[in-house]
Amino acid sequence: MISHEMLTGRSDAHLVTLGEVPHRLQKAAAGAFAEMQKAAAQAGFNLQPASTFRDFSRQQAIWNGKFRGERPVLDKNSQPVDISTLSAAERCELILRWSALPGASRHHWGSDLDVYDPSLLPEGRTLQLEPWEYEENGYFHPLNLWMSAHMEAFGFYRPFAQDRGGVAVEPWHLSYRPLAQQCESQLTPEVLISAWQGQDIAGSDWVISEIATFFPRFIALNPT
Repeated sequence: MISHEMLTGRSDAHLVTLGEVPHRLQKAAAGAFAEMQKAAAQAGFNLQPASTFRDFSRQQAIWNGKFRGERPVLDKNSQPVDISTLSAAERCELILRWSALPGASRHHWGSDLDVYDPSLLPEGRTLQLEPWEYEENGYFHPLNLWMSAHMEAFGFYRPFAQDRGGVAVEPWHLSYRPLAQQCESQLTPEVLISAWQGQDIAGSDWVISEIATFFPRFIALNPT
């Protein structure tokens, strides 16, 4: 069982380096992903992490930047939205479609990662991590099909495979089930709010007042 500091991205003591690249996961997740990479390679795919561990400060910068209009905010169709006229509640719900609150990201846990195949990315194109890239006619659709057929054999699943009125569909996001389920059971509104003590979290007044309502939809609690 990991500590609350690890759970909320304020410690990285639970992590190991993933291969020779600057990505980190918990040891068991890293080992399982390495085995899945080997199987993918045999099938002709270069399965690579796009994002693994993300600490509290990084998630805080993403969240605050979006809330304050310093970073793009997308709607459910991945189109940019002008948030200048939106209330705090509207901003929070919109941002939560694509970005977790600091302290509540599954990327804090060391069990989750975003994946892609760089060899399938057309020359001159930048990875977006948007659903259309993984859907039919998208560059990563063949990889998406392979992962759907094989990821469970290595202990992985997609926590955001369906839109349940909270986080948008993320076909690139994989969770290592044995570790992720433990973290899901530990993360509570109380743990999250405790992690915010002394921190600058944009929109936190609304979040705290409404957390009981939206927590199950937006904060990592997805049927497995």
